[in-house]
Amino acid sequence: MWLSSEEILETLRMFEEQHLDVRTVTMGISLFDCCATDMRSVCERVVRKVLRSAEKLVPTVEAVSEEFGIPIVNKRVSISPAAYIAASTGAKDYTPLALALDRAAEAVGIDYLGGFSAQVHKGYKDGDRVLIDSLPEALNATSRVCSSISVASTRAGVNMDAVLHMGQVIHRTAHLRPELQGGPCARLVTFCNQPEDNPFIAGAMHGTGEAEISINVGISGPGVVAAAVRQMRGAPLQEVAEAIKRTAFKITRMGELVGREVSRRLGVRFGIVDLSLAPTPAAGDSVAEVLEAMGLEKCGTHGTTAALALLNDAVKRGGAMASSSVGGLSGAFIPVSEDAEMARSVSMGALTIDKLEAMTAVCSVGLDMVVVPGDTTPETLSAIMADEMVIGMVNNKTTAVRLLPVPGKRAGESVDYGGLLGASPILPVHRFGAREFVLRGGRIPSPIQGLTN
Repeated sequence: MWLSSEEILETLRMFEEQHLDVRTVTMGISLFDCCATDMRSVCERVVRKVLRSAEKLVPTVEAVSEEFGIPIVNKRVSISPAAYIAASTGAKDYTPLALALDRAAEAVGIDYLGGFSAQVHKGYKDGDRVLIDSLPEALNATSRVCSSISVASTRAGVNMDAVLHMGQVIHRTAHLRPELQGGPCARLVTFCNQPEDNPFIAGAMHGTGEAEISINVGISGPGVVAAAVRQMRGAPLQEVAEAIKRTAFKITRMGELVGREVSRRLGVRFGIVDLSLAPTPAAGDSVAEVLEAMGLEKCGTHGTTAALALLNDAVKRGGAMASSSVGGLSGAFIPVSEDAEMARSVSMGALTIDKLEAMTAVCSVGLDMVVVPGDTTPETLSAIMADEMVIGMVNNKTTAVRLLPVPGKRAGESVDYGGLLGASPILPVHRFGAREFVLRGGRIPSPIQGLTN
């Protein structure tokens, strides 16, 4: 493919001035052959499999990054849901497995390992309950292990027993070590309609339908999209959508090129490219800034949901045109603490938890990196999750919740996690409770549109 000098210079500007990068190269590894009847054997087998499979991942990714001149920010691993791997042990605590995975992640030099997970959207298996009960200790004792729990789907409905359970687990996780200010909860996400091939943390998982080993790539470029939108000042919205679509096309092609080259050098299968506008706290790398470039005075004001819907759809269209291997989540993320402009909108009162919930009906994930007061009750956490799970279920889309209660802090105060996790004001939650509702348990039935074959 021949490129003009103008196109080459445009790509260089994307990297140097607009924060374009490959956000993550994630190796998915099946661990089903690591099952055993005792926890020690499982841990040993898991560590050996991860070390053997991922030993060349980091140097290969770094070599491709240097040779292509493309920044690749994170190197990650996702595994088969750990609840399946540990169930045969009969153990009552899976924290030892989390510790083993953390050691393996450190040994191969990756940033995070996702898949300390369970899928309970239609009901619990014995190992699922053990894994979820292990989360507070496991997440507080590790630094790289991430967990995702599927509690709802369009076909199954919402498992409200699991939603209540997760509210209690998030509360315990945050309060087990108050000095961490809820930080371990950043590695725990609750899903409706969870994709099996998502390369992004904390929801990365190597699903049961995936190959033995695969490479998935996550691309990000909110700064590039914002620059394209700013050039469309005064243009009709359909023309803005076309500009975003063209930009997403270019970004996706770049990401697939990187992913396939890493796969070729490692001799493993290429999975998907996930084009998700995932922000960082860096100036100019914000999804909120893209929305404001469309004409919103501040992210969160009236019109924000409409602007986000346009952005999300245009990104998906551009990615689908560029590659037949688009998967994962793909679209726009709205993680509050990780997007500096979004956090500013919260501090100015423009963006509330209710508006964020409305925005999740049209974005790619859900209530993401939302920091709440430490005295938020487990039942309130569960009620927030229930609302989000129903949005995903009824609309047949992925939704997720990452809530971070901060012990000892109230609404209006702030917390700074540093690095990619960023900083955020603490958002208030409603003072009226929903305890009686969530304690009913049971299941919210799937909607009639879920009955398709």
